[in-house]
Formats: sequence, structure tokens, C-alpha cells
Amino acid sequence: MDMLIAAAARALSSGDPLAVLKRVALRNDAPALALRGLAMAQIGDLARARELLKDAARAFGSNEPMARARCMVAEAEIAFVSRDLGRSFQTLGAARATLEAGGDQVNAAHAGYLEARQLLLIGRLEDALETLDSIDTDVLPPASRAGCGLVMAGIAMRHIRTGAARAALEQAARAAQDAGIPSLEVEVEKARHALEAPAARLVSRDGQHLLQLDEVEVLLASDVFIVDKCRNAVRVGEKMISLDRRPVLVALARAFAEAWPDDVSRENLLMHAFGAKHVDDSHRARLRVEISRLRKVIKPVAAVKATSLGFALKPYNARQVAVLAPPVESDHPEVLALLVDGEAWSSSALAMALGVSSRSVQRKLEDLALAGKVRSFGRGRACRWILSSVPGFPTSLLLPLAITTG
Repeated sequence: MDMLIAAAARALSSGDPLAVLKRVALRNDAPALALRGLAMAQIGDLARARELLKDAARAFGSNEPMARARCMVAEAEIAFVSRDLGRSFQTLGAARATLEAGGDQVNAAHAGYLEARQLLLIGRLEDALETLDSIDTDVLPPASRAGCGLVMAGIAMRHIRTGAARAALEQAARAAQDAGIPSLEVEVEKARHALEAPAARLVSRDGQHLLQLDEVEVLLASDVFIVDKCRNAVRVGEKMISLDRRPVLVALARAFAEAWPDDVSRENLLMHAFGAKHVDDSHRARLRVEISRLRKVIKPVAAVKATSLGFALKPYNARQVAVLAPPVESDHPEVLALLVDGEAWSSSALAMALGVSSRSVQRKLEDLALAGKVRSFGRGRACRWILSSVPGFPTSLLLPLAITTG
């Protein structure tokens, strides 16, 4: 390694990207391209950084697989920040395997940590945890250890385990302090605020009030029959029945829960489930069909009984019934929950994270844009979406989560 490259590498590790560019800005050899790409990423020009790292990977070629793999890992990290979840992460596994085979345990562990962050983002929590368990976090530098702590906290928050989340954030805070990177310390502090802020709203006959995540944890461990509007499920204790992508059943279950122990008239059910203002025989027939479907789905935990007025919910073992709703309700809250991280997302990345089609996400984004909640910039494949304003509530209960039914 020549003296300029060595000096540029030292400047990069100390967080001085301008010093890097002063030394290698006019050079086009592979190491210089890689250092320029990393420096541009630190400055914030992510598009140019990705181009430089791709050029560096090509320049290293097959004769220098380790250096090429490091460039691929750096490009994948930039792709993650840019919320480009498809292309660069497809090569991350291969790069990690190359680094492990070559004995570069530090960069191999960093690649594993990046993979875990992506898995967390798209709601594959068990896979993210398994990936973190497979890497040696002790070899990571403090900045990456702080990132691992944030991933662990994110997994715990989505699983609604507040004690584990706080412990992980404490570890992340210590690592961020050791790293001496102010932006990383701010990110940890932001995660702490999200953990302590109201996470849901409890709605029952007695009224409604906001709950923090630890209070949600206590509620879910009780014997209360809960219609979970955040996760589109009904749950009693450890038993959860998913109603995901069945909005009519969720609306019916919520109407029953809010009225419990009283019944709900057919007219009110039609208004809740279908928004029907003028009821006819077709609406009544559809209501009977949907009530039958709801009965079948929630049969392990509750029944729906017909009354002279309409229908009533009859949970088997629960003494109380409540609705767990988002702190602030709006259309398409799952999209807002992802956009609240402040990054610019493509519709394809949102579709991957939510597990739905790109066209479905596009319709949601168009609705939110008409309501003035999101806005876009760029055209075609370069189009990105961001929030018009940040909603005043955290999102851990609205983020993607692979739900297994009990």
C-alpha cells in the first residue's frame, strides 16, 4: 500500500472524508476508487458513492476477491441507507462467505450485521436474530456494535419485550459513546424515545387512554380478550389469531369489542364493516357471510351470538374485552410506520418490506399523497417517497412482523 492510500485510509477511519478526497481525488486505481466511494458516502452523496464502489469492485476483479468483497459490503450498506432492498443485498451473502473464507472476521461480521438489519426492516425477526447469533460481535468496532444493539432492541420492541429492549439500548449507548460518533448517539437516543413514548391506545366501554410499550406487554400477558388493530389480530394471553388482510373481519371484531358486553345492531355493523349508508338485502346477505367467517376464525377463543337486535361477542375465558389501536389512526398506517424513519423509500422497497405487491403500495401512496401526508421526488425508478410531516407517535407496533397464529 503506497503512502497516499495509507494516509487516506487513516483519515477515513478518523471520520475525515475531505482529507481522503484531498489525497486520492485524482486517482482511478482500485484502492483509490474504494476510498473515494467511502468518503462520498460519509459526505452524504450516496449515489456517487455507489458508483465509485462498483467501479472499485470491477477494478479489483477476480484476482483480489477479498478487496472486491469489501467493496460489495460497503455498497450493500449504502443500499440499505438508500432503502434499495433488492439488488445489492443479493450479493451480501456471497461477499460475507468470501470474507469468512479469507479470514477477515471483522468485515464478515459487519456483513452479517447488515444482513440482520435488512431482515429486521422487512419483519423477518427470527431470521434477523439467527443471523446476529451467527456472527462474532466481539470483533466488531464500537460503531457496528452499537448498530447490533439497535437491531436487538428493534427485535425486542416488535416482540413487545421491553426489558430486553432497554438492555439492548443500554449496550448500544455504551458502544456509541465508545465510537465517539454524535450521529450514532442521536440514533440510539431516538430509539430510547420511541421505546418510552405512547405505543398504542386502549379502547373499551370505560373510555380510552394511551399505553406505553411496557403497559402493552402487561396487557397482552393478561386474560383480556383483545382486538389488536395494530397487528390485525385477536388475542387472549399467549394465543393470537391473525386477521391480517381481512379488514372486514377486523372491523366487525372491533365493533363487537367496543360494545361488549352489549350487542351491536345489524345497521351499526354494516356501517362499521362496509360503510353502508343505505342498507338493502345484498348488504344483509354479505353481513351474514362475513359474520359466519368471523365465527369460524375466532372459534378457538370466542363465539358470536345472534340477538334480537344484531350480534354480540361471547369470549370463552376472558373477563374483559378491549381494543388495542394505534395512538393516532390514519389511512395506511403501516406505510407511514416505515416512512417515519426519515429515509426516502422507493415503492418497490416498501412493497418488499410490507410483503404486498408494488401496485398495492402505489395505491396506498397515492391516497396518502392526496391527503398531504407523503410526497415524492424523482421519476421512474428514481422516484422516492418521504413523509410530508412526521406523525407524533412511535411505530413499533405497526412495523412489519411475520405473525404466527396460535
